[in-house]
Amino acid sequence: MSDAGPQTLTGHPQGLEEDAAPLPPAERRRLELWLPLGIIALDQATKAWVRAALPLHDSVTIIPGLMDFTHVRNSGAAFGILNSSDFPFKTVVIAVIATAALVGVGMYAASLAHHQFIARLGLALIIGGAAGNLIDRLVVGSVVDFVDVYWRGWHFWAFNIADSAISGGVAIMILDMLGVDKRRAE
Repeated sequence: MSDAGPQTLTGHPQGLEEDAAPLPPAERRRLELWLPLGIIALDQATKAWVRAALPLHDSVTIIPGLMDFTHVRNSGAAFGILNSSDFPFKTVVIAVIATAALVGVGMYAASLAHHQFIARLGLALIIGGAAGNLIDRLVVGSVVDFVDVYWRGWHFWAFNIADSAISGGVAIMILDMLGVDKRRAE
């Protein structure tokens, strides 16, 4: 018999749990609401600026020899996949697939416990980025990309704020799966 006292259903000894009442659902999911909305707002604002300030395929040098803002359109999927393909209802097909993926990621994010902060952060970034690009597909028919990173003659695929959020979210999810947060706590 242990002298730690009676155990609660959560496995913690009584008296060591926080005395605070459980957070209401809206309070528990604040990150999943506000971070994606902020990403969407920033993404759409930068894309609107690019559409207004830069004619299609024009560039403005940001860091000479490394980065330009170049107005391009991606009618395909990630990394320009299917960009040069043309088939009936291409925009609709890609938008339906993107919507299904967004719903799936959202359902997974909603199933995470409040204490799974790293996973919730990664998924919030992915949701915000996916929603930002989906808005472009639905409203414009293609995604506005403009960050052109290059070195000498080699150019990375042009991307935008939404793409950056998705990439960052995926990196955070990989770190979470590898248990980086748990190792740090130890």
